[in-house]
Amino acid sequence: MRLALTVVALSLLAFSQQEPQTSQPAAPEKPKEAAERSKKPAPPAKAKPAEEQKETPAAAAMPAKEQEGPQSGQGKERDEEPAVRGTEPNLKDVAPVVTQHELRIHGKVLKYTATTGRMPLKDDAGNIQAVMFYVAYTVDTGSAATRPVTFAFNGGPGSASLWLHMGALGPRRVVMQPDGWMPASPYRMTDNEYTIIEKTDLVMMDAIGTGFSRARNEKALKHYLGVRGDIEATGEFMRMYITRNDRWSSPLYILGESYGTTRAAGVSGYLVRRGISFNGIILLSAAVDLGTLEDTRGNDLPFVLILPTYSMIAAYHHKLAPELAADLARLRSESTQWAATTYAQALAKGDSISAEERASVIEQMSRYTGLDKKLLDNANLRIDVSKFTHNLLLDQKLRVGRLDGRFTGPDPQGLLDTPFYDPSGAQPLPPFASTFNNYVRTELGYRTDTAYFTSGGQGFFEKWDWGNAIEGFPSTAGGLREAMTIDPYLKVLLMEGYYDLATPFYAADYTIDHLNLPANLRQNISTAHYDSGHMVYLRHESLVQFRNDVDRFIEATQSPGATTQP
Repeated sequence: MRLALTVVALSLLAFSQQEPQTSQPAAPEKPKEAAERSKKPAPPAKAKPAEEQKETPAAAAMPAKEQEGPQSGQGKERDEEPAVRGTEPNLKDVAPVVTQHELRIHGKVLKYTATTGRMPLKDDAGNIQAVMFYVAYTVDTGSAATRPVTFAFNGGPGSASLWLHMGALGPRRVVMQPDGWMPASPYRMTDNEYTIIEKTDLVMMDAIGTGFSRARNEKALKHYLGVRGDIEATGEFMRMYITRNDRWSSPLYILGESYGTTRAAGVSGYLVRRGISFNGIILLSAAVDLGTLEDTRGNDLPFVLILPTYSMIAAYHHKLAPELAADLARLRSESTQWAATTYAQALAKGDSISAEERASVIEQMSRYTGLDKKLLDNANLRIDVSKFTHNLLLDQKLRVGRLDGRFTGPDPQGLLDTPFYDPSGAQPLPPFASTFNNYVRTELGYRTDTAYFTSGGQGFFEKWDWGNAIEGFPSTAGGLREAMTIDPYLKVLLMEGYYDLATPFYAADYTIDHLNLPANLRQNISTAHYDSGHMVYLRHESLVQFRNDVDRFIEATQSPGATTQP
């Protein structure tokens, strides 16, 4: 039996059915949230001339008229069934668009090359089954053989990677308000002085069915819409990229966000068995083991792991006693300890809990969450994300954000008995989607009428193959453990936002603590925390910290000490 899960819609916006080309940032979605959401109605650099472009080996023989970007409605060689969303018939291996740019960082001019195109994924017979859209940024200094390459992506499943691309990693970024709030339109972008390309070349990837990535037909698409197929496609893209660009000897890194961490952990194990290992893996807002996130009947663990995040958000909105909120570090420690002991024990007792103990737990839980005691009692001590975000600021008629609990906003559908709404998912979408669509076509010179899917859409997610029920909750923790045990030099950086309800920081810690690693390999894991939400980089101060943390991690994993076995 197929495991029925709707846990990880790391990119689905509440308005995705209204606009099929858009979606909210990546972050795991709970089944009840998905069900409730479904009730809603549905100066620019010039591209080089073709003869001056650096062509990939397989694309070098292609005539200029077939070079990227794709031309909507052209190249139809025979009658075929109408393409379903995420598919495109007659896929070809064509040369990417290459543009030259420069950026001033730390008072110095950094010259870099942007390569924008679609990488073909072929079957054993050499037939193209899919193409994956990417933008690669390479700095024209030093030897490519020794310069790091970082592959980065958002999650979903079904999210394009514009969020990381234009929010943190790339040389250009969307201008948001300092705390990450939505600015007034028209939206604009600026040079990103916090880009990571000063330290590492960067390859931004879009999963098949998102962005401009497409499968050749519905049958091929089905293969890639699943945990295993997605890992295989990502791994093959990486192999193809380092092969076509002579980067086999470069230090390699993966940076994944949200379901992108599920993918990153799985790919690390998949590729190490095929002769490709990584210097480092960065897991931002980790969702590696979905059993820590999916609060299905009989699985109380997620209720325990999310409670410290409830405490942080309640304190942010002044819903806790002053003595608790005065010291946030102490609050995190205290609420985590209470959740792991008293609260976990109470949930484990189920109906056998005494009336006195239940009343005591309700009292303490209200103290740590800011929620009404009657609500906690009626919810049987189990508060999911929807109940928390809809009730914390109910007295102010505001919803609290799921991706980022600092965000608030009125629910467009009303106050009571409304579907799930996330202001922290809805607000970033317009500036990111608008800015990226302009950037890719103008500054990167990738001219196409093809729609850029910020998400694969609701149907895409519903078709996702999570695996078999007998295997339990989807998890790629085993792949990460495999990579770390086979390659004892592999380092992992875990990045957590304190106000993230989609992938709570305690849940990520729990997953890492249960990898069953020996002590020497546990030393290869480090953690960074941010006073932000799921997309930690939306808040400007956290963006600065994020870049510094990535820079230090890359430097440390290439230092002489990093080559010594622990």
